[in-house]
Amino acid sequence: MYSKKRELADLALFGGPPVSERLLHVGKPNIPDRSLLMKKLEDVLDSGWLTNNGPMVKEFEERLRDLLGVRNCVAVSNGTTGLEIATRALGLTGEVIVPAFTFVATAHCLQWQGIKPVFCDIDPVSGCIDPSLIDSLVTRKTTGILGVHLWGRPCAVEELEVVAERNGLKLVLDAAHAFGCTHNGRHVGGFGKAEVFSFHATKFLSTMEGGLISTDDDALAEKMRLMRNFGFKGMDNVIHIGTNGKMNEFSAAFGLASLAQMEHVISKNRENHLEYRSGLESVPGINLRDYPDGDKHNYQYVIAEVDTRETALSRDDLIRILHAENIRARRYFHPGCHRMEPYATMYPEASRDLPNTELLASGVIAFPTGTAVSSDDIRRICNLLAFVQENADEIASRLRSIQI
Repeated sequence: MYSKKRELADLALFGGPPVSERLLHVGKPNIPDRSLLMKKLEDVLDSGWLTNNGPMVKEFEERLRDLLGVRNCVAVSNGTTGLEIATRALGLTGEVIVPAFTFVATAHCLQWQGIKPVFCDIDPVSGCIDPSLIDSLVTRKTTGILGVHLWGRPCAVEELEVVAERNGLKLVLDAAHAFGCTHNGRHVGGFGKAEVFSFHATKFLSTMEGGLISTDDDALAEKMRLMRNFGFKGMDNVIHIGTNGKMNEFSAAFGLASLAQMEHVISKNRENHLEYRSGLESVPGINLRDYPDGDKHNYQYVIAEVDTRETALSRDDLIRILHAENIRARRYFHPGCHRMEPYATMYPEASRDLPNTELLASGVIAFPTGTAVSSDDIRRICNLLAFVQENADEIASRLRSIQI
């Protein structure tokens, strides 16, 4: 706790110095061992093979295939392109059922291809799409379900697979947050028809920009390999519609170097999560979401919910306070895809049918973590939040009376 001598005027929002001298981010890139990375980059330069399914990409795919325990891994330029390729390769058209509580790319990958995303509400406990609500959304135009493993916590894949089979739908899973996680002892990557990972710079395993599609369907994998390279099969032989979705050799080299430190990063993420859990357990109004026992997690996100029944400060109030202190907490995933364009115009009444999504989107907060965040940083954040919540009524009154 802060000492009683600390005054509200010490808060940066009210003119005091920031509690952190440097910016603390939710997803500052984890940089792999420089000597290993430079060696791999030198290998790329020495080979003269910079893209077009080179040896680094092939090695990266093979390593991930073995780690995930799947038959096929298809490296792509980014996770969004991976989702577009996977849904197109599966022949999805018409309507696809998807949660609104996700990064907007999940919905955009459908709308971009002329597929209408139909938003389904979430389970309030997991935050993932609620399988029990899907049947009521199925129409004659529905061709698939696109589930999301939220914050690395796998969605109810078995129930989703049952619903998909019952309705003759194809199940694709957005696994952007879930690399390295398991569900009932199985690695995320082998569920549904295909799963898509992101290796963006902010992810704990990064290729700077990149993504991966995993599947046990050999024919589907071959189609997606064609599609990521304009449909080429050999020299001057285009046999399928395609795009430029290839991963380059530098990105794959970065990914291989990142893979070498993956367990270290996970361990650090877990330490950070436990530090937050210890620091916030007695702070009212901030409820940390824990990770379920029994499976492996990457601990990439530290997520809490602000309960305004216990505090006079809203989630957005806390965000303003934290940002002034150089703590770049985020509202993942505010305000929900249904409130972003073009979906807000397409579905002006969507919020009425998405009560759990609305509630979670209004209260969730993601705290800084990763290898760039120290235990001392986390203790300062938790102590700050404890001080703020102890003085919530007075701070809320000040915030309402001034324009900032």
